[in-house]
Amino acid sequence: MKSGFVSIIGRPNTGKSTLLNSIVKEKVAIISEKPQTTRNLIQGIYNDEDTQIVFVDTPGIHKPVDKLGVALNSQAYYSINDVDIVLLVVDASVPYGKGDKFIIDKLVDLNKPVFLVLNKIDKLTDDELIVKIDEYKDLYEFAEVVPLSALKNDNVDKLIKVLKNYLPDSVKYFMNGEVTTSELDFRLSEIVREKIFVHTEDEVPHSISCKLIGFEENDTLAKVYVDIIVDRDSLRKIIVGHNGNMIKIVGQEARIEMEQILGKKVYLELYCKTIKKWREKEKYIKDLGYLINQDE
Repeated sequence: MKSGFVSIIGRPNTGKSTLLNSIVKEKVAIISEKPQTTRNLIQGIYNDEDTQIVFVDTPGIHKPVDKLGVALNSQAYYSINDVDIVLLVVDASVPYGKGDKFIIDKLVDLNKPVFLVLNKIDKLTDDELIVKIDEYKDLYEFAEVVPLSALKNDNVDKLIKVLKNYLPDSVKYFMNGEVTTSELDFRLSEIVREKIFVHTEDEVPHSISCKLIGFEENDTLAKVYVDIIVDRDSLRKIIVGHNGNMIKIVGQEARIEMEQILGKKVYLELYCKTIKKWREKEKYIKDLGYLINQDE
């Protein structure tokens, strides 16, 4: 038995959560084409007959504009220091930029293996991929370079195979059937947030958070109550929609996915409330489960 902890880091929207879901073969992290979808540290657990790898999906590292942004970066930095191996996931289909350099600079003097994972290679030709590998190889002493497509599940098995060579432990930390350490209330509230991402545009998704405030269940039915928190009344009107149409659509789609997870019928109630400037208030950032004031 070999085991270890692996952090998945990178800029926003590089496909980190898609990669995690592909690895564990279950949706444990919400995904969206919009950046900064992941806000909390999410652990996914890979198991096979002789290996257990605990992956930590992190918020995209970015230049913060508010206290929430600072907290998100802190979570990503914290995970780097608390794992055995780091996967730097980059979007191979876009040019190398300042955001990539910012993250690579944070890895200087890191005394652990760092893999470069070139994601979204399905958008590149073979020649373009070779150029991309050459572009990165002199920027940092990466232990391994693994091109893959998380969305197409292409070469993900190669990543697992290579990771096995670097795992330092021989302890099974979780039971074989476990695929995530995320609590059920977090997973249910994240489903609601994902559906809002799907149906809203611009800054709306990044101005909201969701929190499960009630859960009751019996053998055939689960009652789920979720708060949708926004930072101003104009956004509340958008999420509720004309005659409540938007929040109804979000609720319908979220309920279907919750029923798949829980294996029973779900009664879902959503409440949208305004907490002005919540992203600047440490109290609410803590209450909503985000780590803050970690050493960077």
